[in-house]
Amino acid sequence: MHVLMPKENARGLLNKVPEVTLWFWIIKILATTVGETAADFLNFNLNVGLTGTSLLMSALLAAFLIVQVRTRAYVPWVYWVAVVLISIVGTLISDNLVDNLGVALETTTIVFAIALVATFGAWYWSERTLSIHTIVTLRRELFYWAAILFTFALGTAAGDLASEGLSLGYATAALGFAGAIAVVAVAHFGFKANAVATFWIAYILTRPLGASLGDYLSQPVADGGLGLGAVVTSVAFLATILALVAYLTITRKDVLDPVAIESVS
Repeated sequence: MHVLMPKENARGLLNKVPEVTLWFWIIKILATTVGETAADFLNFNLNVGLTGTSLLMSALLAAFLIVQVRTRAYVPWVYWVAVVLISIVGTLISDNLVDNLGVALETTTIVFAIALVATFGAWYWSERTLSIHTIVTLRRELFYWAAILFTFALGTAAGDLASEGLSLGYATAALGFAGAIAVVAVAHFGFKANAVATFWIAYILTRPLGASLGDYLSQPVADGGLGLGAVVTSVAFLATILALVAYLTITRKDVLDPVAIESVS
């Protein structure tokens, strides 16, 4: 007697990233917001400068990515810590280019968009797929995390460009990006648009949404924000992320259920 496992179930046992559920999107937006506010807090409170803060957080990110890559399956807390850190580092990279090197927001947005497209191109050329449902090899996982980094850097630049460079304001920019995500959702669920394409478009858009939301909550009222401050905003969002990740660790609601193993005589 041979025991066969359906392809979807076999993939679910090995996939290194969570299934795309409502929980995924909630934590993703929370993480992007933390990336914006925590980067500001660390930059102004570590007393090592923007470059020093960037190097420190990049080293921490590298350490957690090594842990993530070495795991044999998706582990919620490891994965989401890596996402939060990559959100912070992506923000710091963009801020370094703009604040330290004087690169225009329009330029950083274009450069990161090109880098992201190039990453997707290399990924597809190598693997013939951009699906996150089959992150089952080291090469695919490395492509995945490279794409994630560029989405965060691009989102930071695009969010700042919309809210500050184009003078839309944090709240207006956040609403604009939220509206764009709603359009993508309608295209996917209502018109059955390509799932992989709509996922990545929505994933990219959540970053400037989170950046604009984080700035709106934390920045002073005089600058168009609510004045909650980076500390309060970061702690509140991190606590929510922690609670949700603990919930998912217990319930495993973001892991494909390996059921219906077929037995064939």
